[in-house]
Amino acid sequence: MTIVQRASDLIGNTPLLELARTGTGTRLLLKLDHLNPTGSCKVRMARQMIDEAELDGRLRPGGHIVEPTSGNTGNGLALVALERGYRFTAVVDHHAAKEKLRMLRALGAELVFVDGPPGGGVSSVQRRRIAARIAAETGAYHPDQHNHPGNGNGYAGLARELVRQLGDVDVLVAAIGTGGSLCGTARALRAAGADTHAVAVEPVGSIIFGGAPGLYHQTGAGSPAGFPVGDNVDRSVIGEAHRVSDSDAFAGARVVARRTGVLVGGTTGGAIHVALRRLYSYRAGSTVVVLCNDSGEKYLDSVYDDEWLRARGVLDELAHRRMDRWFTTYAESVRVATRDRRARSAPVAVSA
Repeated sequence: MTIVQRASDLIGNTPLLELARTGTGTRLLLKLDHLNPTGSCKVRMARQMIDEAELDGRLRPGGHIVEPTSGNTGNGLALVALERGYRFTAVVDHHAAKEKLRMLRALGAELVFVDGPPGGGVSSVQRRRIAARIAAETGAYHPDQHNHPGNGNGYAGLARELVRQLGDVDVLVAAIGTGGSLCGTARALRAAGADTHAVAVEPVGSIIFGGAPGLYHQTGAGSPAGFPVGDNVDRSVIGEAHRVSDSDAFAGARVVARRTGVLVGGTTGGAIHVALRRLYSYRAGSTVVVLCNDSGEKYLDSVYDDEWLRARGVLDELAHRRMDRWFTTYAESVRVATRDRRARSAPVAVSA
């Protein structure tokens, strides 16, 4: 057994879970990156951003870090900050999952709350503005995860893991917010020689790819109206983009939980929904990987709570049944293909 001295030394080397397989040999795999410390892939890029800031002198011993966050990036920064002796201030709103906010406090972060927009929803614009003001007034280091190159760079290790585990990744599917996890991983996979097709999934109501703005309840993905899309959304590596409703995203997470016992976040549920829906559209024998960016335990009071969903009008039993039907259809296609292969390989009786 390997013994480490810091929790951040446990980042990486997360496993893969096969969710579905088609009769044509295509596999849908879930990269369980929520098994990283803090329960999210974002700890990878949080460490990288701090590493790069230390190297170029923007962050010095005893320094102060401030960042707007919906929770996961903040928890990653809080972990690395406490290990290295930095003060960390997270600018948050009440749209974030309560468990994420509790974790931030548990890790010693200072929380600055901002009001959400009228009618509810995310407050990304306000959070970013207040974080910039705190940095200007106090001299704190503001990484700005949407534009910091360390965000995308932080997923080079994830790409190396996928190459080591699979040899090649034909299709990479992930929810997109800052763009770091999907674009950084896809870029590193291509640099390693893979011809990976990257699929971005954003909530309906997000404006990253030009859709009509609106209210959405998926946290940690998408961009609301008025929020400038950052440099880490690298459109040159994105092959296709899809929008997914809250109902479909949350049904995706809940059906996976009931089928596998693995609790994933709502945005991962959205990525799974898109991957399952399009599984037959990819070349036979493809390896399709969905990035599981955070754990579902943070959403027991929301995504996995029927009353919370009903109150927001996003509990859709048809969406649940549709997800179940896709899983069943793919499993049946494997049974049919196996039966046909056996029939073709069976010896033919020759009459005397």
